[in-house]
Amino acid sequence: MAREFLNSRLIGKAGGRLELATPALVLDRAAFARNVAAMQAHCARVGLKLRPHAKTHKSVSIARAQIEAGAIGVCCAKLGEAEALTEGGIDGILVTSPVVTARAFERVARLNEQLLDFMIVADSAVCVDGYAQAGAASGKRLKVVVDVDVGLHRTGILPGEPALGLAQRIAASPHLQFVGLQAYAGQLQHIAEFEERRTQSLAALKILGETRDLIVRNGIPCPIVSGGGTGTFNIDGEARVFTELQAGSYVFMDKQYGEVRIANAAPLPFETSLFVQTTVISANMPGLATTDAGFKAFATDAGAPVIHAGAPEGAQYFFFGDEQGGVMVGSARVEPGVAILCTAPHCDPTVNLHDAYHVVDGDTVVDIWPIEARGRSA
Repeated sequence: MAREFLNSRLIGKAGGRLELATPALVLDRAAFARNVAAMQAHCARVGLKLRPHAKTHKSVSIARAQIEAGAIGVCCAKLGEAEALTEGGIDGILVTSPVVTARAFERVARLNEQLLDFMIVADSAVCVDGYAQAGAASGKRLKVVVDVDVGLHRTGILPGEPALGLAQRIAASPHLQFVGLQAYAGQLQHIAEFEERRTQSLAALKILGETRDLIVRNGIPCPIVSGGGTGTFNIDGEARVFTELQAGSYVFMDKQYGEVRIANAAPLPFETSLFVQTTVISANMPGLATTDAGFKAFATDAGAPVIHAGAPEGAQYFFFGDEQGGVMVGSARVEPGVAILCTAPHCDPTVNLHDAYHVVDGDTVVDIWPIEARGRSA
């Protein structure tokens, strides 16, 4: 039975977006579809497979749309995300974070048993030994990707000999199958100036390519090299190292990626499709309006949201508390009840604060998509 949401009564109603109970996460269907198609077309042009990162959207509906457009599967950051998408019928899942506990290894075994195509990354012997147990428990070999640190230092084993040693450990296990490498240069995704981002990205990918070549020279096939991101999407294919791209935020865009530029100082060729809609609830002070979307409606690591529509030109949003936001409107006035549409500062963690996407065509709500993996942080 489909879940009933607070705003479900507005589906199909002309102008229904303006009546949404807020704060509400709003997805522009047409812009979203264009973003999905644009990234898929780019990957086809440069010879990359696309395995988009579902940590951005945490949604079965969006994962399905990406796969129907040509993606080979999805990435998940956590086992909980992978479990939620598996329950929704999504296959072809790569978990991009290593896991190390006995309970997690049991969950890995279940996923490996349930899915036709499941992979997980390792960056230590602890991972590999636990995965071997999981592979044995699941009754089939578990596909493992070695996570290589190319400068972010968040996860990943050092390139070169350390990565080779881990690949050899995986290849030696009868319960595991070494299938390739992963690398994510997250520290480079938001470098604003394109040439600097390109230079640093290609340097990191050169190291990754040398590690791949070392593994192959030692008799271990390395068919998959997965990684990259939205900020380097048009660089990642240039080095001819990656076989698949893990970009995620391109489907939505946000304030952070809106500031990233490509060649000739052009913006990234993706549109903002995701917004948070809020309502003005008070406007008694000159030059100031109060909304119903504060810290609990937006991720705050990238500052305040950008106003997209509904407020006077030049109006600026700020956080007014847990439940409220503020809009500085200067000499203008905004009346209570007015809906304001905001671009999220950082899309991924903003999505995790909401239960559903209100999918719109213009001002008509055409569907509501649940965010199945919301809160699945383990």
